Amino acid sequence: MFYSQTYSGINFTENPLPFGDYESCEFENCSFENADLSAYNFIDSKFINCNFSLCNIKDTGFRDVEFQKCKLLGLHFETCNKLLLIVKFTSCLLNLSSFYQLKIKKTEFYDCQLHDVDFAESDLSSSKFINCDLKSAIFENTNLNGVDFRTAINYTIDPEQNRITKARFSIEGIAGLLGKYNINIE
Repeated sequence: MFYSQTYSGINFTENPLPFGDYESCEFENCSFENADLSAYNFIDSKFINCNFSLCNIKDTGFRDVEFQKCKLLGLHFETCNKLLLIVKFTSCLLNLSSFYQLKIKKTEFYDCQLHDVDFAESDLSSSKFINCDLKSAIFENTNLNGVDFRTAINYTIDPEQNRITKARFSIEGIAGLLGKYNINIE
């Protein structure tokens, strides 16, 4: 168990992070690009300005973990440990990542780019997408009840294929709900 440690400027692709559980740790300006973090556990930890692109997170635990200004391209969150998966993303690049079939209620995304992210069959109820770009994100059979999309942009959501009860949208974003009808909104 690694407790309350700070890691700064380390390339964990070249020098692998020692296997184990990391609780109340902070990682800043570290690279995990293409690294294998399978079965590691991160609890109540924070990653700031780290690169996780194409990192293997199979069976990895993320409980109460915050990612700030991180590059998380192509991550398959659906392969990580689903038990107590609680994450928060602020100013992150999550393009081409997948949350397929995950139960991630109340997840917070702030100022994130989520192009081509797969949220199919996920439970995102009561989550927040604040100032997020959801260009080409996939929402199919997704539970979006109570989700806040008011400041999100570029999303396309089919109300007939997703649950959107009490979800919040801005008037400017209404076109993202009506795209399949091929109508002009002026």
